[in-house]
Amino acid sequence: MMASLGDYPAAAVLRAEDLVRAKKFYTDVLGLKPRDVPGPAGEGMGMFTAGDGSMVMIYERPGMPAPQNTALGFGLPADKFDEVAAALRAKGVAFEDYDLPEIGLKTVNGIAEFEGFKAAWFKDSEDNIVNIASM
Repeated sequence: MMASLGDYPAAAVLRAEDLVRAKKFYTDVLGLKPRDVPGPAGEGMGMFTAGDGSMVMIYERPGMPAPQNTALGFGLPADKFDEVAAALRAKGVAFEDYDLPEIGLKTVNGIAEFEGFKAAWFKDSEDNIVNIASM
């Protein structure tokens, strides 16, 4: 049987206007753990670990616009969603408000609720859109 990508960890790769600022945001605000990037690539890139072996890589690319879609998402246990959202707000994160009736999405005070699940979106220090959602 041939191996598939579903058998291996995945990583998000994001662009940053300012790598130093992005590294500070991902460690100080989001609480990800920095990891060394070996060799010359390490000077223009940041690497971070999150839960269950997931990784986030950030590279500096001044002048490249941020995508207008969700670039990174975190799945949270339902009983931790409110606690994590409050902790992010306490660190200065502002959740985005959306009203998209065509897909049934409306946030109230930055939080969307549907069928017992909650979700919220915010922009990181580099304007990448990040999502938290209860699973």
